[in-house]
Amino acid sequence: MRSVNLIPPEEQRGDRAPMRTGVFTYVLIGGLAVLLLLVVAVALTSKQISDKKSEKANLQRELAQEQARAQSVASFTSFANVEQNRANTLTGLAQSRFDWSRVLHELSLVLPDGVSINTLTGTVSPDVQLDTQGQVDLRSSISGPALEVIGCAKDQPTVAAFVASLEDIDGVTRVGLESSEKAQSSSSGGSTSSTPTSSSSSDDNSDCGTAPLLYKYSLVVAFDSVTTPAAATAPPAAPPSTGGTQSGQTNQVTDNSQAQQTAEVNSVKTKAHTAVHKLIPGG
Repeated sequence: MRSVNLIPPEEQRGDRAPMRTGVFTYVLIGGLAVLLLLVVAVALTSKQISDKKSEKANLQRELAQEQARAQSVASFTSFANVEQNRANTLTGLAQSRFDWSRVLHELSLVLPDGVSINTLTGTVSPDVQLDTQGQVDLRSSISGPALEVIGCAKDQPTVAAFVASLEDIDGVTRVGLESSEKAQSSSSGGSTSSTPTSSSSSDDNSDCGTAPLLYKYSLVVAFDSVTTPAAATAPPAAPPSTGGTQSGQTNQVTDNSQAQQTAEVNSVKTKAHTAVHKLIPGG
């Protein structure tokens, strides 16, 4: 005979008793899982924030070190820039200078027989005023370098040949003849012609009053203009002074730079005086 269990299922005990479960259990487990995920996310985020702050602090320290290093060599960088500016200035001046020695050499080669030069003045612009015996009025109309030549010739064709030969000098753009007339004779019995219209003195006239040089001329030889670069017109700025431990080194570099600049200026003045004495003997 088979046994029959008459106890209701919810009252049964043992292995075959059904489990008592509900929705609350699943909700509780899900909430715990979500809470665990939130705790892990917060921990990871806090760690990332801490790492970023530490990296930022390291970068700030490195930046401060690099700024201090740059400040320690800033004075030397400034002086290097000043040296470069001065070198550019000298290079610009050398490139913009007019080669008077070459011009005078070529003038000596093209000077024909029967022509003498009493006054020879060379200037790079009409604004340059020199204390010379003669002045040619045509010089004021020429903006670039030019030679003012006053002298004597034996006749008018010789003067014309001299003007043509001057145009063969390298760099000459044009030759302007201001006057070419027979000078006043210095002898009492000689004939007298009209005196030159130039501003030369009577002593200059007497230089052309005897044979064979009887005609006095004055002319201007114009050359290609010389452009002065901007670096040659503006003096280089002095570097800012820096304090701290670099003050002694900075003062030493400043003294050396000033001494070098003074030597360069004196050298340029010497060359200028030499050129003036070549152009104006006895000047």
